[in-house]
Amino acid sequence: MNSPAPDTPALALVDATDVVLIVDDVPDNLAVLHDALDESGYTVLVATSGEAALKLAAQAPPDIVLLDAMMPGLDGFEVARRLKADPATAAVPIIFMTALSETEHVLEGFGAGGADYVTKPIRPREVLARIAAHLNSARSQRQARQALDAFGHATLVVRERDGRRIWQTALARELLGRYFVDLPDHLAPAELMAWVSRQAIRQRAGAEAQTITIHRGAGRLTCAMHPLEDAPASDGQWLIVLREASEAAMLASWVQAFTLTTREAEVLYWVIQGKTNRDIGDILGASPATVKKHLERVYGKLGVETRTAAASLAMSRARG
Repeated sequence: MNSPAPDTPALALVDATDVVLIVDDVPDNLAVLHDALDESGYTVLVATSGEAALKLAAQAPPDIVLLDAMMPGLDGFEVARRLKADPATAAVPIIFMTALSETEHVLEGFGAGGADYVTKPIRPREVLARIAAHLNSARSQRQARQALDAFGHATLVVRERDGRRIWQTALARELLGRYFVDLPDHLAPAELMAWVSRQAIRQRAGAEAQTITIHRGAGRLTCAMHPLEDAPASDGQWLIVLREASEAAMLASWVQAFTLTTREAEVLYWVIQGKTNRDIGDILGASPATVKKHLERVYGKLGVETRTAAASLAMSRARG
């Protein structure tokens, strides 16, 4: 076999070539897989230990990983957990290779972040078919993520069973970091995942998912979820779209859109919160009569006649 020396980083990668990292402590297994993948046109990296695999993946992130589950030292399950915890490799599909087909080992592999598994002795044609399928899915997700990043969208994909962020745009990472302090970068917030679980039940029953709004001070983070069509059904992956709004930004948008004064916008805001004229007066330090005059001017500028109509139009503007 004309294969590279084990654990030697291959950093000069061809952009158009998919990179496969094989991790196995048995040289014969590496030889069989390397030859099959090399003949199929893949760029192949090899590692004979978990520690070497993590180092290699950090130097040259692969497109997919074939990972031996049982190795001395750092086993495959722990390697997978660490790869998934690193934003640079979190989206890389992992296929476990194992002679252990017992349910608990299969579940441990999926729990560690594995996308699939094959049993030993390895059948190269089966491995090639599974690699191709997972690479196609990963490629589609990567292209979508790059497009969303380019347009500044705050979007992420979470896995329902363990709350992991499978991938996320830069803006999504920033927003979650601001709204959920000390949250690990690879996990979705517990509050968000509890909502995902409830909405997943609704969607599977044919109902439309509802949004959730998370408040932090004057900031509001609205989350909407959608199924990820090309993800494995057993994975329960969901696309989450985040949108941030603040009360200050909302008031400013009303001032500009409806030519309101700042005080009129404040009165409109508290009307939307269900406050009476007396309540609003107490909040703003004005009399109920003054609040009523402000509100009458708001009605005129919005072209409406009731509190409900004013609130509806203003909220429609805020969502737009």
